[in-house]
Amino acid sequence: MDLLWLNQSDVKGVLDMASAMLAVESGFREHGLRKVQMPPKSYLYFKRHNGDLRTMPSFMEEQDIAGVKVVNVHPDNREKGLPSVMAIVVLNSTETGAPLAIMDGTYLTDMRTGAAGGIAAKYLARPDSNIVGMVGTGDQARTQLLALSQSMDIEQVRITCRNPDNCASFEKEMAPVVNCDFVRTGSIKEVCKCDILVTTTPVRSPLVKSEWIREGTHINAIGADAAGKQELESSLLKKAKVVVDDIVQASHSGEVNVSISSGVFSEADIYAELGEVIAGVRPGRENDEEITIFDSTGLAVQDLVTANMVYHKALEKGIGGRVELF
Repeated sequence: MDLLWLNQSDVKGVLDMASAMLAVESGFREHGLRKVQMPPKSYLYFKRHNGDLRTMPSFMEEQDIAGVKVVNVHPDNREKGLPSVMAIVVLNSTETGAPLAIMDGTYLTDMRTGAAGGIAAKYLARPDSNIVGMVGTGDQARTQLLALSQSMDIEQVRITCRNPDNCASFEKEMAPVVNCDFVRTGSIKEVCKCDILVTTTPVRSPLVKSEWIREGTHINAIGADAAGKQELESSLLKKAKVVVDDIVQASHSGEVNVSISSGVFSEADIYAELGEVIAGVRPGRENDEEITIFDSTGLAVQDLVTANMVYHKALEKGIGGRVELF
């Protein structure tokens, strides 16, 4: 018996943002309709190394696909010349349980997370949104902006990050892709003067103050993906319509986790899950004055639908290698 092995180059050869967004939106919809099995992420914390390892299994009943992602998050890796997030995805046969494919999940994770941000903006941002503000300019910021460019006509991107050289590199790479004006600033407050704000930092103390956010703003809060992480001031959550990817997972490891554990916010204050909005179970944005927040922790079903799409495209194109198991 053998399985398909896809390295990062193979995955990049068949995965583009438009197709990732289609796949991820379908995954969210089934999640919103309660047609998936998806236990919460399990974590191993490596405090000595400022990192963690996560396992993310899922089964989509209607599509009859299953698999698991194993992924790390080590923020200090960038100083070592390594990605801060590295992953593999295993697809399994639901009939026999046998592994069908093992593929690089690092690029896939960046793409499916970016896709979720673009989809959230599609349903939660004002239709006339055209100014994007970005706090953080790492790999995830790139795919977030790429996905937003699929959902809206961007006229200006405002960026800020700790290292000015990183901001310059981000602009150089993304300006030809998005084809709009870029404004670099050292002020997060200035970046918040936008229609859609994207935060992609691993901080444990809020960077974005409630008073800086104008009516009608949509926020994609991406960076908080583990207990104790928080990018937005808790008081901002209280005055916003908060949509999460998964209530149980977000409550323990999303942007809302610190505010919930401190008693400032509660699960009852969460408006909906994104899948419910996509499936029409709950309405999304209802007026131009609402502040909306998408709390993205990253769901196993996002990985599964994206990996399944990559697998079938690779089979069609004859991409990848075969690994004999027994």
